[in-house]
Amino acid sequence: MTETIVFYLFSFIIIVSALAVVTLRNIFHCALFLILCLFCVAGLYVLLYADFIAVIQVLLYVGAVSILIIFAIMLTARLAGRQVVMQNEQTFIGAFLALILMGGILWSLTGTFIRQSAEVPPPKSLATIGRLLMTDYVLPFELVSVLLLAALIGAIVIARREGT
Repeated sequence: MTETIVFYLFSFIIIVSALAVVTLRNIFHCALFLILCLFCVAGLYVLLYADFIAVIQVLLYVGAVSILIIFAIMLTARLAGRQVVMQNEQTFIGAFLALILMGGILWSLTGTFIRQSAEVPPPKSLATIGRLLMTDYVLPFELVSVLLLAALIGAIVIARREGT
């Protein structure tokens, strides 16, 4: 019963904050409501017993990406010595498109059969993910790490060429 109430509370906050993101005129306020929306999505992951995904959601999206967006907004406020308008002038178009998207999602869900299970997932999901990454999926894990290392070295090389 408590989980259902918390689920509906998180869902309501997600919907209201997502609508605020597309309807508010101040871009900084939109970014703050985006942070609230992403944080509540992490709360839904906690309710689904997906601890690892919830932590990654908070660290990556709520932490890193949101702070990057806020820095970009604050740093571009005074571009080239003149004041830049920080207003969203396409409020109605954004709200209209958001409502169309929500309607499409709800329409697609009407024909979907959603099964509910009383079975609780294993509590050690993080340990299971770690074990799978180091046994069954070690090759893709290492390939991704080499690819990220190559991208980092490439970015350093490009940055050094432009700086000199």
